[in-house]
This record gives sequence, C-alpha cells and structure tokens, in this order.
Amino acid sequence: MTVYFIGAGPGAADLITLRGARRLAACGVCLYAGSLVPRELLAECPPDARLIDTARMDLDGITAELVRAHEEGHDVARLHSGDPSVFSAVAEQMRRLDAAGVPYEVVPGVPAFAAAAAALKRELTVPTVGQTVILTRVAQQATPMPPGEDLATLGKSGALLVLHLAARYADRVVAELLPHYGPDCPAAVVAMASRPEELVLRGTLSDIADRVREAGVVRTAVILVGRTLGAEQFGDSHLYSAERDRGGEDGHGGAGGC
Repeated sequence: MTVYFIGAGPGAADLITLRGARRLAACGVCLYAGSLVPRELLAECPPDARLIDTARMDLDGITAELVRAHEEGHDVARLHSGDPSVFSAVAEQMRRLDAAGVPYEVVPGVPAFAAAAAALKRELTVPTVGQTVILTRVAQQATPMPPGEDLATLGKSGALLVLHLAARYADRVVAELLPHYGPDCPAAVVAMASRPEELVLRGTLSDIADRVREAGVVRTAVILVGRTLGAEQFGDSHLYSAERDRGGEDGHGGAGGC
C-alpha cells in the first residue's frame, strides 16, 4: 500500500489537480490539515474512508497513523494545503516513512504564491524588469532561518520576494527590505487566496504594513515585494517575437511559460 502526499491547493476546492482528486477518491484513509484544507475536498474520499484531522496532532502521532493504515492494507491520502514542495513539513514525514519502509508518492498542487499572483493578475517574472522569484519566510522563535537567508541578505538581490507565514511580521519585513528596495517599491498582500473571503491589499513598502494592520491580516497570507508587481513599461518576451527563428521548433521552444 502507498501513502500519497497530495497538494490540496491554496484554498478553493476546485484547484486540486485531477491526479490529486483521483488519488483521494481511491484511498481508504485520509489525514488532512483541518485548519487549512477545505472541507469540500473530503467529499472526494470514499464514503467509508477513515478521516483524520491532524490539526492537533504531532509528528509522532501522524506518522503512527500513516504506518498503521499502511499495515492494515489501505492506500493513504495525506492531504496538505498548497503544494508539498514548499513550507509543508512533508520532508520530516517522508524521512520517517523511509525509516519505516513505507512507500509513498508526492502529488503536486497549486502553491499559494501562484494563487496570489492570479489574484493580483500579475506575472511575477517580467522581461527586462525581473526574472527571479525568491520564496522565503521570516525567522520565528520556533524555527530560525539558516545563516545567509535573512531578509537583509536576500533583499540585496532585488528579486521579487514572496514571503509565506509573515503577515503578522509585516513591520519587520518592511524595515529589513526598505534599504534594498526603497519606499516606492510595489508590495502586496493576498490573504485567503482563491477562497470566497480572499483579500487583496496593494501598496508600496512605505504603506503596506499599515494596510495589513488596518485589515487585521495575521495568517493564511503571502507578502509580495518587487518591481515586477508594478511593471508597465517593458519589452515583449522573445518567446513569441516575430523576429525569432522558429525553424524546427514546435512553436514554444520548450519554454516553461507556454
């Protein structure tokens, strides 16, 4: 039997992938993060599936449930919000399953930063303005940042920064990024991206912290900072340029943005 780590997407139930929904529908046991995963997704599980909310469980308890279900002969869905590849705490679960000899598969999902960009109606990489996106967070008491990954250091790149788990620290984010981006740099906060209660705040580094405070946003949000958020005057991409030699290509050239 197999454990499936499934990315449930950023919040809207219909943003789970087809593969994720199919895996979910075939699993006799589903462990889900009750505080983050939309309840509507649980309707995809078999009617007799065992549903386990992990919101108040620790790593040992979660691992025990995964191993138990495997030993009972069940395929298991481990439903995570967003995409398992970033800020999902999946790495330590996979490490434990490796030690227990339990097979698993990872099913990607729509990440929160992609849903935030969609809400803003912005491409995060813009020709001649910015071609780099950094996904990061801020240091907290529970989990410190590794050396060299503080905002002051990352900010020197000038890249578009997407900060997860940082809304309650908006003032600190602004203070650390102002010397590198300047007060007029576009900034935005998207809370509850893709959900009915989605909230979009736009501004600059000079006022975004005030907007966050006034809106009362403290969780389930991403902060975006960078020039591409406000870019209007920029050259067209070479991808679809009329001057591009397309001999022998399929029209896309293998570009990831097709």
